[in-house]
Amino acid sequence: MYLCIFVYIDLCIMKKDYNSKLGSLAMKLKTEDHKISIQEVNPIKPKLPKEEDGQLNVWIPKHLLKRVKSFGIEKELSLKDIAIKALEQYIT
Repeated sequence: MYLCIFVYIDLCIMKKDYNSKLGSLAMKLKTEDHKISIQEVNPIKPKLPKEEDGQLNVWIPKHLLKRVKSFGIEKELSLKDIAIKALEQYIT
């Protein structure tokens, strides 16, 4: 019986603490100046016209693959885009 009373009293105290902290947080949010978040805006890249795709599998030297991957990361291009541009440029 005594244990139930102590638990109930502890819960009441915790609820009061929670409500007071919540109230002080609300007042803090109302009174403080809001910080403006800084976001970087990047334009959306235009997509190439959609054509039906075919598959091409090629084995290339590892050192060349590494160079192509790093180039793609620097220029924000996929391996597919790099291969398409390189083949079009080579053929024309």
